[in-house]
Amino acid sequence: MLGQVHDPDLHLLRLFVTVVEAGGFSAAQGVLGLSQPTISQRMAQLETRLGYRLCSRGKGGFHLTEKGALLLDAARGLLLNIEQFRQQATGVAGRLLGTVRIGMAENQDKTVSLKLAAAIAAFRTREESVQLELISAPPAELERLLLEQRLDYAISYFSGNQAAFDYQPLFEEPQRLYCGKGHVLFGESGVELERLLEMDQVRHPYRFLKGGEPFQSRHSMAVAEQIESVLTFILSGRHIGYLPCHCAHAWEAEGLLWALNPGLDFVVPFTLARHRAQVTGEAQQAFAEDLLAAFA
Repeated sequence: MLGQVHDPDLHLLRLFVTVVEAGGFSAAQGVLGLSQPTISQRMAQLETRLGYRLCSRGKGGFHLTEKGALLLDAARGLLLNIEQFRQQATGVAGRLLGTVRIGMAENQDKTVSLKLAAAIAAFRTREESVQLELISAPPAELERLLLEQRLDYAISYFSGNQAAFDYQPLFEEPQRLYCGKGHVLFGESGVELERLLEMDQVRHPYRFLKGGEPFQSRHSMAVAEQIESVLTFILSGRHIGYLPCHCAHAWEAEGLLWALNPGLDFVVPFTLARHRAQVTGEAQQAFAEDLLAAFA
C-alpha cells in the first residue's frame, strides 16, 4: 500500500501516465527512451507499491483495470498540481513582493515630481507585485513616521540630528526672501540689510539647516511650518519670509510677491532618509536603487 509519495513514486506515476497515454508498453518505448522489459519491470514495481494491478495485456491489447483508471485520474491531478507549484515557486523566486511606503515633503517642484514619477515607472518594469504607498507631509511629521518605522523612506529636508537615520543626498531646493504686495518694501531694489533686520519675518519652527537661515530679522510675530502657511503670511503684506523659488514664481508673475535680496538666497538639501533599524527587504532596496538613479 502506498502510504507516502516519494520521488521514486512520482517517477513511477509519470511512467504509468505516459504508458497509458501512449497506448501500451510497446508504444511507450520511444516516448520514454526505455526498453519494454524495463517499462514492464517499473510498472510491476508501482503495482507492488500500490498493492493492486493497474493494467492487463493480452490478445485484446493494453487495458486499464478499474483501479488503474481511478489511479490515472488521481496521478494526472497530482502531476498537474506539482507542475503548477513548480511554476509558482519559480516565479516567486525572482519576483519582488510586499509594500514600499514612501513619504515626501509637500509642495515639490515639477522637476522633482517628474523624477519621482520616473523612479516609479522604472520600478514597475521589474518583476514585481508590490504595493507602493506615497504620502505627503511636513518634514517634522515625516521624521516622526520614520522614527516610528511607519515609513520605509522619506524624501525631504531634515534637521540631520537623528542618529537613527541614514541620509542620502538627492537634490537642493533654492530659497529666497520675499515680501507681499502692500508691504513697505514691495517694489524696492537693493534694500539695505539694516532695514530688513527691522522687518517682521515669518519663523519656521523646524530647523532644516544646522546654522539656521542665513538671514533672520530682529522681529517675528508669525510662525508657520508649512509652505502654504508661510506664503499666506507673506501675501498679507505685513511679513517677510523665505519661500522655495519654485513656489513663488507664479505669485511673482502676478505681481503679488517681491524678491527682496537675492544675495540672501540659500539652498535646502533634500535627502532620502531611512531608519537604520528598519528591516530593508528586496522590494525596498530595489525602489531605492531606482529612486537614486532617477535623481542622479
